[in-house]
Amino acid sequence: MTEAVVEQVDILIIGAGPVGMTLHLALAAGGQKSLLVDRRPQHLQQNDPRALALSHGARQLLEQIKAWPTRAATPIETIHISQKDGFGRTLIDHSDYDLPALGYVVRYRDLAAALATQLLADALLDNVEILDITPADDHVTVALRHAGALRTLKAKMLIHAEGTPGDDPTVKVSDYHQHAVIAEITPQPGHQNRAWERFTPDGPLALLPLGNEYSVVFTLPPAKADAVMAMDDAGFTAALQNQFGSRMRFAKPGPRSRFPLFLRLREKLVQGNEVWIGNTAQTLHPVSGQGFNLGIRDAWQLAEILLNNGVDRNSLARYAASRRLDRQGSAFFTDQIVRTFSNNFGPLKVVRGLGLLALDLCPPARHFVAKRMIWGARAWP
Repeated sequence: MTEAVVEQVDILIIGAGPVGMTLHLALAAGGQKSLLVDRRPQHLQQNDPRALALSHGARQLLEQIKAWPTRAATPIETIHISQKDGFGRTLIDHSDYDLPALGYVVRYRDLAAALATQLLADALLDNVEILDITPADDHVTVALRHAGALRTLKAKMLIHAEGTPGDDPTVKVSDYHQHAVIAEITPQPGHQNRAWERFTPDGPLALLPLGNEYSVVFTLPPAKADAVMAMDDAGFTAALQNQFGSRMRFAKPGPRSRFPLFLRLREKLVQGNEVWIGNTAQTLHPVSGQGFNLGIRDAWQLAEILLNNGVDRNSLARYAASRRLDRQGSAFFTDQIVRTFSNNFGPLKVVRGLGLLALDLCPPARHFVAKRMIWGARAWP
């Protein structure tokens, strides 16, 4: 085995998923070098079939680094929001905001590919084993193994973008006691670029237009998720139909997968010369599709501050302060939606219905919600 090679880098980014690559490319566009490292082989991202809901605001940011997957993105022109077995609904339409779409649905692999094509050949070390991370006063040392060689990287700044954290005492975890069952299914008639957010006592049901299909996020208590995963295609289609209602018919479901749902919030975004962004900093419930868009905004805000103020601890403190409103607001918004709507309490169902009706009848209130879904804290107040 070869001896360790010591390298000096300004910025080291651990995690070469879409958030990490967005940060790297945004920095590069401003003339700041950084190095990406990832524990996974890069090609594995090309096999990831998950669908992502991206806001129009995220598209605007990704277009600036030439990484918007135009051909692979299905526009969301309207969003229909309602509750099962209850009155009240609201409809959000892109034409109210003079936008081509409220958002877009993109496969993870297509977004990752669009970002990866913009990387220079020496921008990424993938399939690495990270052996040790040692903070110091003015740098962070990372020891790793790559292609059989030990390497030591001394970075002025270490940025964590690895994705959802494992057990970590600095991350506050709240269990929703829900699982998301993910699948694709064919709507009859076609989806007409409409997304649906249907609130049920079991949890939210989201239908996101993807190509000619719907990407389904079917939220259920764990035991019901077990049952749905065990069903044949006809049984799954019937269960989905029962939860959604009769407005549309479904056929030809694809393969299903599932994952448990938690709210994870890291107590401190910054520690010394290290900073955490994206799902490493916060993991939200998928309702309203806020989590990934929040991660893209994390990356963009951090790049802007580092480019304008330099690579130092003062910039990291400025970043942590700048993200407080967007981060806490998005987490509170999604958390309260889930806790308010995921029950069958009669009086609360009436209140929910009145709230949905008020959004529909009061354009300023509806626009307030819609603009924050599209642009996050950039739309405040």
